[in-house]
Amino acid sequence: MFSRFRGYRHVIAAAVITFAGAAGAQAQQSANLPVASAPITAGGDARAPYAWTDFCKRMPAQCSVDTREPETVELTPRLWSLLVGTNQRVNRDIVAITDQDHWGVVDRWDIPTDGKGDCEDFVLLKRQRLAAAGVPRRAMRVTVVIDEENAGHAVLMIRTDRGDFILDNKRNAVLPWSQTGYTYVKRESQAQTGWASLGGLSTSTVASLR
Repeated sequence: MFSRFRGYRHVIAAAVITFAGAAGAQAQQSANLPVASAPITAGGDARAPYAWTDFCKRMPAQCSVDTREPETVELTPRLWSLLVGTNQRVNRDIVAITDQDHWGVVDRWDIPTDGKGDCEDFVLLKRQRLAAAGVPRRAMRVTVVIDEENAGHAVLMIRTDRGDFILDNKRNAVLPWSQTGYTYVKRESQAQTGWASLGGLSTSTVASLR
């Protein structure tokens, strides 16, 4: 009887250790992820930027919306690492240059195959690399904001189950949309080929930009 009880005790102890280990692993995973925050809310239709329309004429496959894909993705530690790494690598690899100096025009959007580009080109390359890594295109939205210099700027919004996060050529840190200091104007629509208004929502600025 004592031997049987001791056996049960070992089983219970093993189960407790297993549960504690699983809970610890889950806690460690959560510790590696950013704090969840509320997503941004899109409003009605918005006019697409002219240079986006021109880009879509040249590369229509980059602009279609597959509504079979999910609107958001689960933000796992692996995906978080991919987002941060992609943001940093593209920011490092691409030389920032204005469209006027690059192409001789005021505004042109393109994937920077020559290693040079402005903010929109950084965005398109990040989206291309993340899509190649398996991130659903529908969960990645090209977004237009007003930056800290009151100028138009483009960023890549990643929509996740922990909120919307921004990949930006102005900083290597991937931040929640609400902590960028930007005013949000519009983004690609997730429902159709086109753009949706973000209503000019203003956000607070974080202490560190890098």
